[in-house]
Order: sequence, then C-alpha cells, then structure tokens
Amino acid sequence: MQNKKIAFLGSGNMARSLISGLIKAGIPAKNIHATGVNSAKIEHLAGELDIVGSTNNTIAAKNADVIVLAVKPQFMADMLSTLSDSITDYSGKLVISIAAGVSITQLSKLLHGHTNIIRCMPNTPSLIGAGITGLFASDIVSAVERHFTEAMFTAIGKSIWVDTEADINKITAISGSGPAYFFFFMQAMVEEAQRMGFTADTARVLVQETALGAAKLVINKPEIDLITLREQVTSKGGTTAAAIRVFEEGNLPILISNAMKAALYRSEEIEKSC
Repeated sequence: MQNKKIAFLGSGNMARSLISGLIKAGIPAKNIHATGVNSAKIEHLAGELDIVGSTNNTIAAKNADVIVLAVKPQFMADMLSTLSDSITDYSGKLVISIAAGVSITQLSKLLHGHTNIIRCMPNTPSLIGAGITGLFASDIVSAVERHFTEAMFTAIGKSIWVDTEADINKITAISGSGPAYFFFFMQAMVEEAQRMGFTADTARVLVQETALGAAKLVINKPEIDLITLREQVTSKGGTTAAAIRVFEEGNLPILISNAMKAALYRSEEIEKSC
C-alpha cells in the first residue's frame, strides 16, 4: 500500500475518514491527492492532513495509481466529464467508487470503457474507525488489487466481499443507511427520557451507553443468537416484557422491514436514473 499514489476525487466526510485511516495505516501523506470544488476547504484539508489538495480532477487522476470516486451519485457524471480528453487510457489504474447506486457498467461508460473498478459501500462510523464496508469487484480486478482495497477499508473498520453487484444495494439498505436507523431509535429514547424528567445530558448518556453495551454484548457473545439475548432480558410479566409487547402490537418488525425495503428501492432507483 505504501507505494501507491491515491487520488480522491471528492473530499467529503467519507473521503476524509478514508484518508485519515490510510495515513494511520502507513500510507505517506504525500502520496494522497484530494480534490474538491471549494478551494478554501480543500486547502484547509490538505494543510490539516499534510496531503496534496487541489480543485483539478484531471491532474489528480492522471498522476494516481488508484482513483477513489468520492462524490455523491448525482454529481458523478458531471464530475467525471470534467476530466480532460488526455485521460482516456485508464489501463493500470484501479478505480474505487463509494457512490451509492452507480453501477460498474455506468461507471465504465463514464470512464471511456475502463472496467478495472471496485464498488464499495462504507458507512459513517468509518469516521471513527468503526465502519463496515461492502465490496464488489468487476471480473478483471486482480487478487492484488482486491487485497489492496480490502486493506484500505480495514483501516477504517471491517469489510466484506459480496458475490453480486446487486448485493451492494442491499448493503446500502442495511449498513450504509443503518446507522441512521439506530440514531432515530436512540433519539426517540432520549426524548422520552427527558419527558420522564432527566436532563438532556443524562438522557443521552443513559441511552448511548445502553446502545453501546448492547452492541458489545452481541459482538462478544457470537454463540448466542439475538432472540436468546433479548429473552435473557425479558422476564415473563416484567418491565421489559411490557415494552416489547408494545413494540409487537405496533408492528415494529414490519416497520423495520418496510424501511429497509424503501432504502433498497431508492438505491435501485438511483442506479436506474444515473
């Protein structure tokens, strides 16, 4: 990894987390070039991380061994169209996309037929090194390039390879959007705790530590399924049972299923519209 020159076309939060993770993993900062449309912001990022920063996608892509496409899907076509005609030969370059809903076929068309592409779906906990990323590679991506990409995303959490590109859209609905589902649930708990009389700070601590502890328990007890873990907290006729009964009467499992399906459907819509 240390010898690769990497260009990030786009420099938002996810790109920042990846760049920080790569530097911590031993990639020389001088080998990383990030671009952005706002010259002041990209100069600030470059100064903060000691990387190369500019507003010139063409130069960044031309000089890189690995190109990370880190813009929102709706901006992908316009961004790639700004690359000069002198960069029509991407042979030897690995292209990694973290944009939701933009297929390898679509990216290949935008990249003048280049097919050495890997699609990734990270999530926002990557910002603190606790992310999970789904990975899918086109057929021509080499084992070495797959290993390199996996190492990149291991620097900001964990990663898994999927067998079909359609699975990337499913991962978007599960772990890509998933943190927001938990934040939404936690927000509702915090607000109710405040209505019970706790201060905002105390309510947040109670909820966030409960969520953290529950997640750690799941991780540290892989031999125990989630149903059993829940049942261990749910004494018959007790307080937890009363709460779970309300969730069941409100069809919470159906709501969660419908929400995840809606996220998947939207990801597929984006793919069709790009």
